[in-house]
Formats: sequence, structure tokens, C-alpha cells
Amino acid sequence: MVPSRDIRPVAADKAPAAIGPYSQAVAAGPYLFCSAQIGLDPATGELVSGGIEEQARRALNNLGEVLGAAGLGFRDIVKTTVYLLEIGDFATFNEVYAGFVEEPWPARATVGVAALPKGALVEIEAVALLPD
Repeated sequence: MVPSRDIRPVAADKAPAAIGPYSQAVAAGPYLFCSAQIGLDPATGELVSGGIEEQARRALNNLGEVLGAAGLGFRDIVKTTVYLLEIGDFATFNEVYAGFVEEPWPARATVGVAALPKGALVEIEAVALLPD
């Protein structure tokens, strides 16, 4: 059953298509809930080559495309959750992440995990605030 509230899917042509039964993002109430992004090249559907820096940058660029499809940017993010295959990549990830977000910093959780889709090193989801 579909809820009666206004829930709208958001799709970005320049971000990788969802690899399962989910939306790239969903606008609900005052928020945009962005599904997690990994470092997939949107043109090929394959992980970008390189390590954590390259995958983090690509995942964040993909997230930026999804935000942009809703008319938002990184400044509108209020919360992110980051999943790292190697928690030892925390500092390196932070360096890349700092190039995308600005103060006031979004709230964030970072979790070390045993595995990620397609063998990714990092996966990033976000919640953003929609304009009034």
C-alpha cells in the first residue's frame, strides 16, 4: 500500500542507475533521502580504478548528481552515513570528503563493514533538507 503522503522519487541521468529495487533518492516531507552511492562510473557501470581516494571521489560525485537532480547541493546535506571496507581508510576518506562539504558540517556516522556491493571500498548515503 502506498502512503497517502507526498513521496516523490528522484532520478539523476548522470549518476549510476540503481542496481536493485530502490530509487536513487526519495523526497518526503522536508527531506531528500539519498540511497547510498559507490564509486561506479555512470558510463560503464563498473567501479573506477584506483583505491579509496578515487572511489570516494566518484561516489561523492555520483551523490552530487543525485542531489542536483532534486535542485540541491552538498550544502543542503544534514546527515551522511559512510560505510568503509577498511576502517583504516578513515583519514584518507576524510581528506576527500572535506573537498565536497562545508561548514556547518553535516552530521555523520562512519561504519567499518565486512563487504560492500560490487566489491566497493566505500559507500555513502545522505539526507538533505529540501527548500521551503
